[in-house]
Amino acid sequence: MGDGEVWTRVLSDYERHLSLERNLAPHSIRAYLGDLTGLAEHADRLGVADPASLDLRTLRSYLAASQTRGRARTTLARRAAAVRVFTRWLAKTGRAPSDCGAMLATPKQHRTLPSTLRVEEVRRLLDTAAAEAAGHGAQGLRDVAVLELLYATGIRVGELVGLDVDDIDRERNVVRVLGKGSKERSVPFGGPAADALDAWTVRGRASLVVAGSRGALFLGSRGGRLDQRAVRRLVHARLAGVAGAPDLGPHGLRHTAATHLLAGGADLRSVQELLGHASLATTQLYTHVSTDRLRQAYKLAHPRA
Repeated sequence: MGDGEVWTRVLSDYERHLSLERNLAPHSIRAYLGDLTGLAEHADRLGVADPASLDLRTLRSYLAASQTRGRARTTLARRAAAVRVFTRWLAKTGRAPSDCGAMLATPKQHRTLPSTLRVEEVRRLLDTAAAEAAGHGAQGLRDVAVLELLYATGIRVGELVGLDVDDIDRERNVVRVLGKGSKERSVPFGGPAADALDAWTVRGRASLVVAGSRGALFLGSRGGRLDQRAVRRLVHARLAGVAGAPDLGPHGLRHTAATHLLAGGADLRSVQELLGHASLATTQLYTHVSTDRLRQAYKLAHPRA
């Protein structure tokens, strides 16, 4: 085989592995394959026409080339991780004599603190949406429920739009969420979110239901399952009306929920479980947010700061 045929065949096999054996989400698979396609093209230019012939020098050259093109450190770290997982799979399945990526170092990441809302900004966001819901019928009730649930639970936007009516347990005020890697978790929510969900499911949802709605909790204007892009537009539009608030999307509300939980005294392990983070290190980022704000407040308030 030539002209990249071996790479094409192996990456096709790897795609099936990611989908069927690791059960990754489609967007995660696309991200892996995008990084590895870049590796394949770089390796081919260096004369490495078969993944079995990869070596550490080629892998480092690929990351170095990405760096010279100005890729962010987070992108370089993701590509290094994708390469290591791939080379481990190559060796494990007998497609390569050894795992050449085992010694590939991860470029140090410069993790920026995520923007979040202050408590009073969240209150204005939700109060304004609730006050204006009456003038927008069923969609107004839905939008309030979406915003309340995003902030109350910190779930991802993909998790939110994937919810069915049966995933809401109103007796315990818990929502059952199917997260990354098809891992299920239960996340509690409070009274305001419960009231908003009741208003939507009892008074709003029925007017948008069509034959194809099935059990979807949140519906679009045509009765289908609400789209992630619609939720992002909603959050951006609503925050635009909150004076002084940063322009955030749904993930910003997730950051905000986590930060407020930790600031309110929740322990790190509980927040990790609520957010569905596989690693505690990911959740620890939010402690940096709280510490950073505490430091700023200290400098402003303490006479000998």
